[in-house]
Amino acid sequence: MSNSRYETYETYEPYGTYEACETYATAYEVYEAYEAYGPAYAAGPVYGGVDLSPADLHSAETLAYGTPAPHGAYGDTYRPAYEAPTLPALPRQGAPYGGSARTGSHRRSARRRRARYAERPDSPMRRLLPQALVVAFLAGGTTAFVAEDKAIELNVDGKARTLHTFADDVTELLAEEGVAIGPHDVVAPGPETRISSGDEIAVRYARPVRLTLDGHRREVWTTAHTVAGALRQLGVRQEGAYMSTSGSRRIGREGLALDVRTERTVTLMADGRARTVRTNAATVREAVEEAGITLRGQDTTSVPQGSFPRDGQTVTVLRITGGKEVREEQIPFPVRRTDDPALFRGTEVVERAGEPGLRRITFSLRTVNGVRQKPRRIGSEVVREPRPQIVKVGTKPRPASVRGADHLDWQGLAACESGGRPDAVDSSGTHGGLYQFDTRTWHALGGRGRPQDAPAAEQTYRAKKLYVRRGADPWPHCGERLRG
Repeated sequence: MSNSRYETYETYEPYGTYEACETYATAYEVYEAYEAYGPAYAAGPVYGGVDLSPADLHSAETLAYGTPAPHGAYGDTYRPAYEAPTLPALPRQGAPYGGSARTGSHRRSARRRRARYAERPDSPMRRLLPQALVVAFLAGGTTAFVAEDKAIELNVDGKARTLHTFADDVTELLAEEGVAIGPHDVVAPGPETRISSGDEIAVRYARPVRLTLDGHRREVWTTAHTVAGALRQLGVRQEGAYMSTSGSRRIGREGLALDVRTERTVTLMADGRARTVRTNAATVREAVEEAGITLRGQDTTSVPQGSFPRDGQTVTVLRITGGKEVREEQIPFPVRRTDDPALFRGTEVVERAGEPGLRRITFSLRTVNGVRQKPRRIGSEVVREPRPQIVKVGTKPRPASVRGADHLDWQGLAACESGGRPDAVDSSGTHGGLYQFDTRTWHALGGRGRPQDAPAAEQTYRAKKLYVRRGADPWPHCGERLRG
């Protein structure tokens, strides 16, 4: 075999080995190639010392046929096969290093080709290798970038939009979007839920409602946008209910005040009949009017008319008739007692008689549903004040006896004149006491007041003094009793 044929064989066989080298090149060799030729390629493709960028190709000077080009202006477009650029060959599969002489010749040929390849740094193949590596690197990074991006549908208080995010969970996404969440707001799914592309996240802001429901006031929170939606959310029955505002009214973030009275069943008893009504009235009085019952005069109800009617409550209407009655009654007079040293001890004399006062009392008379009620005192007026009675009480020591009269039968005389009663008064009213003194004689003997008001001992004392002065003449019918 001629030398030229052998060289041709060596050239073509290792060229196939170049493909293996291109496949199994080490990372270090790739890095060296990029460092050596990457900058040159980035500046524009150069071949044979001439810039072959697209701008140069289109602006290159056209030479006449047969005119020789300047030296080095163009590369040699024809090159023998043995001068084709090669890279170091790798061992074929199954052939270990240093396994045969043919393998050694392959190594020598590869060294020659590497030398020739190194002498031509402007090889197109070497320029394309760094570009391929950069494109592969960027493609891998872009794939990872796209894998982390997520398409999420975010609905904030009814306003939906689609966005892209790298957030891992709901909390991180809401923070990125500047969506603040209050303690009563609702987020679905929950804040700590991890998200993935295609998920839907809903945020509902809560609104305060100052609700007065059937007379009871409280503050509640709702995520509904309308009054009707809020009542449904709170479980309030709306059918037949009274609402202080329309159910379609929107609730702003600042909230609103709402008065709701649900429909209730109330039974009204009036005039012997029972009436059951469905009402949303605010007071018992309104419920009575809705039932067609009229209250007249003093008519009232069994519960306060201004109270809130409860569901299932029974209210009785009370028909009241009646008036007023005025009665007069006496006011007892007081008794004032004063000591009198001129009177014998044990003697009391009324110096001034007392007079009772007068009071007028007003009573209310009522008949409820035909039944008369006990009169009720509703007023009192004093017409006349009472006048006190003044009584003098004796403090003078009583004398032991009256000389010349002690031995007589005074008990027999008293029995004859008055029946032995100290307070006795005759039918004419002019004589009184045990011994039937008239008032003038009594006063002449030193007595005070009326004789019948004096003690029995004083009356006997005064009678003895009268006997000493006039004898038994003052008692013409009973005087003989004194001698027994």
